[in-house]
Amino acid sequence: MEEYTLLIDTEDAKGLVYNISKVLFANNLNIEQNAEYVDSETNKFFMRTIISGKISQNILLKELKKVLPQNAEIKLNKKAKKDVVILATKESHVLGDLLIRYIDGELNANIKAVIANHEDLRSLVENFGIPFTCISAEGMSREEHEELVIKEVNNYEPELIVLAKYMRILTPNFVETFPRKVLNIHHSFLPAFIGANPYKQAHQRGVKIIGATAHYVTNDLDEGPIIAQDVVRIDHSYSWQDMRKAGRNVEKIVLSDAFQMLLDDKVFVHGNKTVIL
Repeated sequence: MEEYTLLIDTEDAKGLVYNISKVLFANNLNIEQNAEYVDSETNKFFMRTIISGKISQNILLKELKKVLPQNAEIKLNKKAKKDVVILATKESHVLGDLLIRYIDGELNANIKAVIANHEDLRSLVENFGIPFTCISAEGMSREEHEELVIKEVNNYEPELIVLAKYMRILTPNFVETFPRKVLNIHHSFLPAFIGANPYKQAHQRGVKIIGATAHYVTNDLDEGPIIAQDVVRIDHSYSWQDMRKAGRNVEKIVLSDAFQMLLDDKVFVHGNKTVIL
């Protein structure tokens, strides 16, 4: 029995759920799960449906297009592990957490490789039996280095790219090469505390909440559509080292949550926002 995720993004109209369900029934398909959302401000309809049965993709998509508005976006993804490449630099906490979840079978992914611009994480990655490639940026322009990284990433043809504290700003060329494929994590002090050691800066300001944000990467630095966020409360007794530890913990959780949402095809991009179903 095959299982697929049907994703529909279209203008809202009367009878959409009925017409979609009728097509699925006519194709002898069963609805295992279903979630819908209507954005009344933009009159947009979103639907995520898990279906099972013997599926002829071309026929099903053709019949769905007939009953949906003209500009409807329809995706039909077979349930399978997604190929993933991770980019990293020196920090191990986020990468290590993902690798442990991966080995434990928590992530519906095939992590094909880890690519970094420093050698620091090689032993960690190779202990999990995952290929590690270091592409140093020393003596190169950002564009020259990125060309090498893009070439290496393309060797694996990933469906998703995860920035596990990859401490380099991506150029528009990289973003356009992998549109809506790059997931990033950062502490939520941005942009208030930029530059070196944001936790020291936050400590000096008496911050009471530490957070993290996972988002799609766009050409607007750290302003792409947000997928997941969380916070932890702290108080005056925390040193900046305590704050950093708390921040790293929440970064791990937020990134893994967002990653899992993407692996499960739960994320719709809606302007500069996301709809999670």
